[in-house]
Amino acid sequence: MKFVAKLALASIAVGLLVLGLKWAAYLVTGSIALYSDALESVINVATAIAAFLAVRLSAVPPDANHPYGHQKVEYLSAVVEGVLIVVAALAILRKAYFGLMDPHPFSAPLPGLALNVFASVINAAWCFVLMRYGRRHRSPALVADAKHLLSDVITSVGVVAGVILVVLTGWTPLDSIVAALVALNILWWGWSLMRESVGGLMDEAVSNEILSDIRLVISREAEGAIEAHDLRTRTAGPTVFIDFHLVVPGSMSVEESHDICDRIEAALKEEMNHAVITIHVEPEDKAKMGSGVPVL
Repeated sequence: MKFVAKLALASIAVGLLVLGLKWAAYLVTGSIALYSDALESVINVATAIAAFLAVRLSAVPPDANHPYGHQKVEYLSAVVEGVLIVVAALAILRKAYFGLMDPHPFSAPLPGLALNVFASVINAAWCFVLMRYGRRHRSPALVADAKHLLSDVITSVGVVAGVILVVLTGWTPLDSIVAALVALNILWWGWSLMRESVGGLMDEAVSNEILSDIRLVISREAEGAIEAHDLRTRTAGPTVFIDFHLVVPGSMSVEESHDICDRIEAALKEEMNHAVITIHVEPEDKAKMGSGVPVL
């Protein structure tokens, strides 16, 4: 988790650099579309700070008040990021409205565009890094930050195209229209981010692909048992919680059934770096033939 925290901290530095470049682009040109892009970068910095704090807090070991750990704080961070994105979108819409009512021509558009493009390239590269390692380390905060940066890159491309059209056509109201479109796109991304994060806060189950892997491991490692049933999963940050009932023959000793449980737990933890497994052992008359996980 130290590596994840370092990435989150680096995101703050990258966000500040990009914000400086985009704000300079806005000041040079006076473009409302570039203003919208710069304002989203303000949110990038705020969300990067939120992600860093969330990653640090989620790494705190379980304690008496939080026996299951602190991983869900990452989902809360992602929800906060979504709210900030929505606030930024509303601020952009307000600016776009007044700009549409009183449009102004650009000043020095080419230097401004160059600064904005350079900032977008930095954002795209950092987005790739965050998405790659966020998924590898199962960090919702880093993945949320990466998705926000991706939305920023996409909107920046649209902003640059819109500013170029304004320069070529001389139709200045287009600048405010582009800014409004940017705001609507940001609203969509913010809503999507909050929807996914709320799923994590509501103890959403693992994906079907991961569930299939879990069932396969249990089936392969439960030799000596009869079946496993009532399999349930939930996720909290990088941690996957797995619990199920393991049916064993009535003649099997406690030690033998415990050995089977240890073998299954070890295999599941090898399959997933962060897993908490709870197994309830039951006698054979509790079997649910056909509805559980068969033993290979």
